[in-house]
Amino acid sequence: MRRVIAATVLAASALTACTSKSEAQPTISWEKVDVGAEPVALAEHDGQILVGVKHQGAKIVPGIVVLNGSERKTVAIRPSASSPYSFEAIWYSIAWDGKRVLGLGGASGGAHGNVRWTVWTGSVDTGLQEHPQTFDTFNGLSAGQMTSAVLTPAGEALTGSWEGVVTGLDAAVWLPQANNKWLKQDSAKTPLQNTKNLLVGTGYATAYGEGLVLTGSQVRLEPNVVQQSAAIWRSEKLAQGWTRVELPDPGDRSQANTATCADTCVISGFVENKLAIWRYDGAQAQRLSGVPAIPVGDKDVLPPPLSDGTPDGSVTQVIAQDNKVKVVNGRDGNWKVLESTGGLQGPVTALVRTKDHQAYLIAGGALWKANLP
Repeated sequence: MRRVIAATVLAASALTACTSKSEAQPTISWEKVDVGAEPVALAEHDGQILVGVKHQGAKIVPGIVVLNGSERKTVAIRPSASSPYSFEAIWYSIAWDGKRVLGLGGASGGAHGNVRWTVWTGSVDTGLQEHPQTFDTFNGLSAGQMTSAVLTPAGEALTGSWEGVVTGLDAAVWLPQANNKWLKQDSAKTPLQNTKNLLVGTGYATAYGEGLVLTGSQVRLEPNVVQQSAAIWRSEKLAQGWTRVELPDPGDRSQANTATCADTCVISGFVENKLAIWRYDGAQAQRLSGVPAIPVGDKDVLPPPLSDGTPDGSVTQVIAQDNKVKVVNGRDGNWKVLESTGGLQGPVTALVRTKDHQAYLIAGGALWKANLP
């Protein structure tokens, strides 16, 4: 009898230990950061964080704040009197390399409420100036959607879409010209152009060396077949030398949402409405295995993944599920999901991280910081 009781006690103890171990999962503790207005865009350089903010109801809506440790600096913003929508602009994308700042802003207006786009350049020391463009530079009957501002060692670029040469909306890139004007580059006869059997859809862009990487999907149109597959488009230098890269293991339906590039690129998106992560080394792409099957839909926003840029380095993806913020961390075949504490809720829209692993996240319309893997 004593042996039976002892065995029972040991079994119960082992069960309790296992249960405690499984319940004691690590969490990420987030702290709210006050930047004086609603944060809408982020950029990072050398440990400093540039925050694009929205001053709702103010005479000048767009603003820029730079965080350097506990210090907060407000950057001068100068709209143009000849460009009324610049006073109402909301940041869609901001790029910063420590010297130059390139901002893409938009404000709904006109009879149909379409977005009126504005371009801003400058620095955190001299401030940002809006440069008026002709109406048909980014707008008009042929316009699609602007997506990203990108800075590379070879120059500046804006990305988006425009009326297709053959059909639909081609992917498009704008480059700066003299007198602060911007000019759309010709997508004809490049992988950015739609054909009758292949539609291009891009929605995010980042720098990769002197070139660009655009993320999105391609839709193949064959008899009785419509297949959407994740893809990226890479240029050798700004808008020159385009290559389309079909991402492997695309399933029946997939899309690449965002990317972060250094020596290699890490790309986040979905395959059959589940989180998917790929790595691209400039020559070939690999879909990382074992990524947790967290739901990702067409309208879900994935902030760019975090990576040290090395071929086998750890990857971190922040994602909102059921309004809760989760942190997916790991590498090919070995992943964990960390829960968040601190009161933040989704959706999540932007994420950057310093070299000492201090991350800043826009979630639920507020700015948060935490140490991330």
